[in-house]
Amino acid sequence: MQRDTERLTYNIEDAGRLLGIGRNQAYDAAKRGDIPTIKIGKRLLVPKAALDRLLAGEAA
Repeated sequence: MQRDTERLTYNIEDAGRLLGIGRNQAYDAAKRGDIPTIKIGKRLLVPKAALDRLLAGEAA
């Protein structure tokens, strides 16, 4: 059975890299709610679908 390896979430640092901003800026943006996040356990993750909508200029 073949598994789909496409990521559904990014960590804050990866999302910041995709957005062209630094690590600290990414964490600040997530704290302000500018980058949509979900919390799973102690991990703060950015859903790929929400990031795609953000980049497309749509509401999260």
